[in-house]
Amino acid sequence: MHLALFTIGYNVIEGLVSVYFGLADDTVALFGFGLDSFVEVISGVGIWHMLRRLRASADGESTDAFEKTALRVTGAAFYLLTLGLMATAVVNFLGARAPSTTFWGIVVSGVSIVTMWLLIRLKLSVGRALGSAAIIADAHCTRACLALSFVLLASSLGYEATGLRHIDTLGALVIAALAWREGREALVKSRGGSCGCAGSCGAA
Repeated sequence: MHLALFTIGYNVIEGLVSVYFGLADDTVALFGFGLDSFVEVISGVGIWHMLRRLRASADGESTDAFEKTALRVTGAAFYLLTLGLMATAVVNFLGARAPSTTFWGIVVSGVSIVTMWLLIRLKLSVGRALGSAAIIADAHCTRACLALSFVLLASSLGYEATGLRHIDTLGALVIAALAWREGREALVKSRGGSCGCAGSCGAA
């Protein structure tokens, strides 16, 4: 429960910082990364609620309407994020705007990589200690967030090293593709399917 609450709070802060500097520095990859963090907050609240329900239930397997609604909202939000990033990427490709710097993308992604790595280890430790397959599965889902952080780091470093503006846009497109996958998984799971993560990065 403490890990869930910590990660929700972390994603809020990460989202605010990323969106602010993404807008200030005209880096669409960092801006998209920040929006993804906010979507993960929605998912995180759903997972936190699920953990509370599982702890209170007798059989540990109950699922209520709130969880399904949270998954549907998360899935829809990821889809909207994908469309927004793709539209912005097209505008960037056709236009002449380039980031003033991607320094903050490097900083944010670096902090995120360390934080996600620690969360994965902690979740695996807790999941194994409690014999909880759900928490262990969520630890593996956090690796998707780790992947997003590496994408942001690569695009930010690439732009700083070369000055090629399309590197930042390409990073945004990769983030959009990962967001689309998370949205699809969330919607499948909201219908009772099984697809692994279901957009629960960083939550639990």
